[in-house]
Amino acid sequence: MNKTLRQRAILESLKHGTFASQDDLQRILRRRGFKVGQATLSRDIRDLNLSKTHHGYSMPQSDGSVGVALPPVSRLVREFVPGVRSAQNLLVVKTIIGSAQPVAAALDEADWPEVVGTIAGDDTILIVSPDKEGAHKLAGRITEMLS
Repeated sequence: MNKTLRQRAILESLKHGTFASQDDLQRILRRRGFKVGQATLSRDIRDLNLSKTHHGYSMPQSDGSVGVALPPVSRLVREFVPGVRSAQNLLVVKTIIGSAQPVAAALDEADWPEVVGTIAGDDTILIVSPDKEGAHKLAGRITEMLS
């Protein structure tokens, strides 16, 4: 599984509370389909700037904004998107299972004028464009990334 998805899973787990040890985190991730070793967990904890308190690991308390830097949208599209279809001002982007959310987040982060917003499921993204022309242009842009 990819690092971005794994780190997002760690952050989602922390929204529901702390975990006392790396063993606890390892069990949580295993239930979510991630098999990781202690060295990988240590790197993820460092990368995410998590804090260890007497209650366990938690997100930093500074400004509350912990994020995972996403790879470039072109890379995510190339790696995880097999196809795109348009319908009026909407695009339906198929992804491999479990990849729709990071791809949609990268598309939102790209801040392209052709993207009003995205909705991501597990393997499908719905992209809303302001009009048919914007959807057509965006479909072409994504298709170019696929080749």
